[in-house]
Formats: sequence, structure tokens, C-alpha cells
Amino acid sequence: MTVQTSVSPGSRRIWRAARGPALIGAIIVAAAIVITLLRGGGTDGAVDPGSVTPAGSRAIARLLEAQGVEVIRVDSLESADSTINGDTTLLITQPNWLAPDQLTALRRKARTLVAIGASNDALTALAPSVRENGTDSPKNREPGCDFAAAGVARLGGVLYRGSTRCYDGALVLEDGVTLLGDATPLTNEQLDGEGNAALSMRLLGQHQRLVWYLPSLADATAGAGVTEKSFYDLVPVGWWFGLGQAGVAVLLFMVWRARRLGPIVAEPLPVVVRAAETTEGRARLYRRAKATDHAADALRAATLGRLIPVLGLPADATPTAIVEGITARTRRQGNEIHAVLFGPPPNTEQALVQLADALDALADEVGSH
Repeated sequence: MTVQTSVSPGSRRIWRAARGPALIGAIIVAAAIVITLLRGGGTDGAVDPGSVTPAGSRAIARLLEAQGVEVIRVDSLESADSTINGDTTLLITQPNWLAPDQLTALRRKARTLVAIGASNDALTALAPSVRENGTDSPKNREPGCDFAAAGVARLGGVLYRGSTRCYDGALVLEDGVTLLGDATPLTNEQLDGEGNAALSMRLLGQHQRLVWYLPSLADATAGAGVTEKSFYDLVPVGWWFGLGQAGVAVLLFMVWRARRLGPIVAEPLPVVVRAAETTEGRARLYRRAKATDHAADALRAATLGRLIPVLGLPADATPTAIVEGITARTRRQGNEIHAVLFGPPPNTEQALVQLADALDALADEVGSH
């Protein structure tokens, strides 16, 4: 009689080998969730002006700064309140994390307020006459209103019903408050699509200062009336499903690898981008967004930056002083110079190219005298 002996590991042995790594993985996941909620997102977070990830918003922040808008990132209610002045646009990326009285105070202080995905109590505090009208996935939409934006843009998320309703309700204007269904047009991944860049510039570049507020869980617990909300109410929709999937994946990975995990090796990546590549990338972005007016402003600002030192004028010289200085050094008429440097923006790409050539010719002529 032959007795067969199994040499494969039993379930108890597998559990003993995997329970240590599984416990460590669960602790790491839980700690990451708590830290993310408390901090309200880091430099790699979604809709973060310092993030270069697809879900980040580094690109639109740099475009705004190139147009002279001061972009200030804050992650606490106290910082947001102290940074707002009279000529400020306030962007709140997570309005649902704040108490109604906090939102009301911010709305009264900011000249223009843009809120992403506001619903329930947050919606009532920011725009009492606006109502939710369901949700929808992001897709290309026509404006459908007189809002001076960029034509077709990609929006979705929360849809609203209000007096000024645009993009099928994914954007609503109400007494200085702009409700945006989701952050799709602000992200690095979608900014160069359709009219997303022009719409984002129009929403966030209305004033000289933009306060980019990423709320945290600490801000929510500091507000009045938040005791009615539990910790689970503050977790964004869909996180629980994602957390469950991540937990299952971590457990399966731990069982598969058991004790064969090696040390993690971090490799630094280069982050330096040449100036020429940055300029070309910005030009392509302007072209895709059909933002010829912003491109013309950038070209004229660069030309003035070259001409003013040559003319010996101060940095805050008036257009009249600049035109008179150039007229004295060249044979051109004052009205011709004024049209090139301070005239209306071009409406077509061909006109933009002609303006660029005219600016180069003017700068060369002034520099040669």
C-alpha cells in the first residue's frame, strides 16, 4: 500500500506567511486615507495647481500666471480667509467638506467665487435659488447661454437648475457665484481639448488674484453645525468602492509575494524643462484652445519687455510715453505704433502671425537705432 504525502503548503501555513505583510498593507492604506482627508490633497492631488499629474491643474495655473494673475494655493480655511481681498477670485475644490456658515462667509468676502461639485447644504449656502438636477459623465457640451466662454467644452458631474444655466446645467452663474459640475476642464489631461483652456481662463482669470483653496477635514470639523455629519459623510462618493478594490488587490498581492518582497528603490526623475520646449508647448496650447487674444497679449508683453529698457523708460511707463519714445527713434507714425503694441487682439491665426511679424520688425527697428 502506497501512502501519498502532499508537499504543497496548507491554508494555515499560507496565512501565517501572509498575515504580517497583509496587516502592514492595511495599516498603510488606512493611514494614507486619513492623511489625504486631513491635508485635503498634496502636490500630487487632483485639481491641485502644483500637480503635474493628469488630474492636477499645474498647466492652467501657469497660464494664469503668464497673464498676470497671482495664483495662491491654500489648504486651510484660515489661510483662505486671510488671503482674500477685494479683487479676488476664490476657487473651492471641495465645497461639500465645509459647513454652510463657512461657505457663506467666504462668499461674502470674495468678489467672485467658483465652486466645484457643490451639492446639498453647500449648494444652499452658495446659491440658494439653484437646485440639483442629477449627475452626468463628462462629455463635450455646447454653452447654450450668453456666457462669454470658449464654445464647446468638456464638462460633467453635478448638473444644476438656475437662472443662468450653461453647458446643460454643468455650469451655473448666480450672483457672483459660479457652480461647476466637476473639474474636468481644469485638469492637465483635458485642458488642451475643445474650448477647455479658454473656459478655464475665463472662469479663473477674472481678477488679479486667484485663491486656490483645497479644503481639508480639519476645516470641516472647525465649522459650526458639522456635528451632524459623521466621518463617513465626508468621504467623497465612490471612495468606498475604490478602497474595497484596492484592499482586495493588496491582499492578493501579499499572498502571492509572501516574504519575497524586496526593498523599494526610489529613482529621482528629471524635472527641468528647457525654455524653448515650454514656449512651444504654450503656443500649441493656445492654438488648440483658439485663444488668439491671450497669445497676442503674451507676444505684446514680451515685445514691450524688450523695448522699454532700450527706450530708457521705467517699467510702469504709459502707452503714450512708449509710443512717443519709439516715434522719436524711428520714422513710423504714432498711430501705427499704437496699433501694433496696444491695438485690438487678432481674431484669426493668420492675423496673429502677422501681428507677431509686426512686433519683431518693430523691435528690430528700435534696437538698430
